[in-house]
Amino acid sequence: MGVLFRSEETLVSELEQLRRKLVACGGIQRRKDGEEFRSLKSKLIDDAEEKVVCVTSGVSFLGSAIVNELLVHGYSVRVIVDNPEDVNKLDETTSGRPNVTVVVAKLTDVNSLVEAFNGCRGVFHTSSSIDPAGLSGYTKVMSEVEMRSTENVMEACARTETVRNCVLTSSLLACIWRDQPESTGTSRVVDHGCWSSFQLCQDKKLWFALGKLKSEKVAWKIAQESGLKLATICSPLITGSNFHSRNSTPTMAYLKGAREMYKNGLLATVDVTKLAKAHVCVYEELKENGSGRYICFDRVISTVDEATKLAVEIKVPVETIVETTLPIDSPIPFQLSNKKVSDLMSRSNVGRSCLNENRFY
Repeated sequence: MGVLFRSEETLVSELEQLRRKLVACGGIQRRKDGEEFRSLKSKLIDDAEEKVVCVTSGVSFLGSAIVNELLVHGYSVRVIVDNPEDVNKLDETTSGRPNVTVVVAKLTDVNSLVEAFNGCRGVFHTSSSIDPAGLSGYTKVMSEVEMRSTENVMEACARTETVRNCVLTSSLLACIWRDQPESTGTSRVVDHGCWSSFQLCQDKKLWFALGKLKSEKVAWKIAQESGLKLATICSPLITGSNFHSRNSTPTMAYLKGAREMYKNGLLATVDVTKLAKAHVCVYEELKENGSGRYICFDRVISTVDEATKLAVEIKVPVETIVETTLPIDSPIPFQLSNKKVSDLMSRSNVGRSCLNENRFY
């Protein structure tokens, strides 16, 4: 068998082809590595942007609690205040922190809200008109102001390119003012699918309830028209540490009609920290699975003793809450349910601590 010798030219040519292949492979790998790096970088940027949110009225009792809860879960929070003086009202646990920024914007000015929301993925709208004179001070005009403010916030969310999701703090009052079940065949269970009657709120002059009801309705209308993801949390009377000094006027407005709420089994409360956790939990669910409506409470006032303790806690006469002359065995026509938020929080790391404390039904 003979031996085949390749010419020098052939050998050089083959070596050159091999070199080119090696260079080409190296280039492909570098491009692949570069693409993977860029993809990872893009994902990290997207993840960081997903963690930027805005809270309206972050100096309020509930607003500051939501800000604190968001910070615990790694969010960067932009706090909206109405004027520069409100910056000094920020809770000491949030002011001055590197992942908290404060922006002055007016809820009456959509353009200023768009500017404030720009760069945020989500917005928590928590603010509401206060009741300047206690129980009787919240007027029909104020209910209109509240609705317009919510409308402006939702319009701004829809117009801000970066905003994808919004959580609106509504009220249990937007669910419970309905006709009695025995007269209409209405279900006894009051849950997230229930809505208060506009006519009933007007007839009873429940302007705080009417303001919350109209605000939530306009929010859903804008969300459906714009494609914005919206969740609303219908909260009862908010309580918690130092709440009386920080939340007295909304408390008084909420309690108009409290005797009837109590009699109907619909007078409920929620601790502000638990409510803040529910907001963050609902927001994280909103990013994954669309919009929804939630009722959130942690106790129902169902006895005179419970009503008395609540009255002491919130510093109002017990007669504001309950008629002590009611028969002890008076039938309760309605039953509150927040099964939806309870189920959600049982699946969420944010909510498990609440459930472990038996704070949600």
